[in-house]
Amino acid sequence: MDEKKIKFFTKLFWITFAAPLIIGILVLTLISFGALGFMPTFEELENPKSNLASEVYSSDQVVIGTYFRENRSLVQFDELSPFLINALVATEDVRFYQHSGIDFRSLARVIVKTVLGGNRSSGGGSTISQQLAKMLFPREQFDSKIAMIFRKLREWVIAIKLEKSYTKDEILAMYLNKFDFLNNAVGIKSSSKVYFNKSPKELNIEEAAMLVGMAKNPSYYNPVRRNELTLKRRNVVLSQMQRYDYITVSEFDSLKVLPLVLNYQKVDHKLGLAPYFREYLRTTMTAKEPIRENYASWASQNFRVDSLEW
Repeated sequence: MDEKKIKFFTKLFWITFAAPLIIGILVLTLISFGALGFMPTFEELENPKSNLASEVYSSDQVVIGTYFRENRSLVQFDELSPFLINALVATEDVRFYQHSGIDFRSLARVIVKTVLGGNRSSGGGSTISQQLAKMLFPREQFDSKIAMIFRKLREWVIAIKLEKSYTKDEILAMYLNKFDFLNNAVGIKSSSKVYFNKSPKELNIEEAAMLVGMAKNPSYYNPVRRNELTLKRRNVVLSQMQRYDYITVSEFDSLKVLPLVLNYQKVDHKLGLAPYFREYLRTTMTAKEPIRENYASWASQNFRVDSLEW
């Protein structure tokens, strides 16, 4: 091979492979350090913000009510039904335990089948970790496709950082705690209570499959308003569980014919135990500190009573 051909193939190699790889590594490095837009700090990754409900317990440790902006209460991984975990992994990220935040095999499938082949039914390439990154740090509005690409790359970096900061079990629990299942059912603890009047640990396989199925689009697969659509989506989740050997063919055949049975518990502060006491407690706990100057001279007793209560 003459010198000209060697130079030609060398240039071709750099243009085709090496240069894009170097540029890609440089861009991801800059994104990781926050040089190309928002990147959460280590403290924000370790302590992500989350609106939690305040729970009121009776003396025998029964929850008699909650106060909330988002009806969310956290649960740990060991408080989750194994059916939930199996359904989530089988449906959303079957190689969850093999990758470190990015599933390159799924990305390759998306590029070949969806982007090049135009097959939009082939599924997405986002891992559970990437979806969690999107929920913890929501996407901003895009001004251009370039901005959208950079946001997607930031999600990749955040997903990798989440994988370094948390165990796989913790990531699964965070995902289920964060997801909004509609109808004032934010997080898996609230959704289990609202739709089935159970704890997450008590969910059976078809109930777990329904909740995981809602993750595709909770507004569309809303069991209260679209029972039949949600039933079909639940069966898709069950078929994924059968496909990846979490259940047998005979179990799938038995489960897919079951109706969608809810035990719907509407969230309303007027319902449940001791509503008057809970309202009294709410007004007391949110009251401002009494100031003596705001009381008339003859109302000193009222001031003492209010101060003691506060």
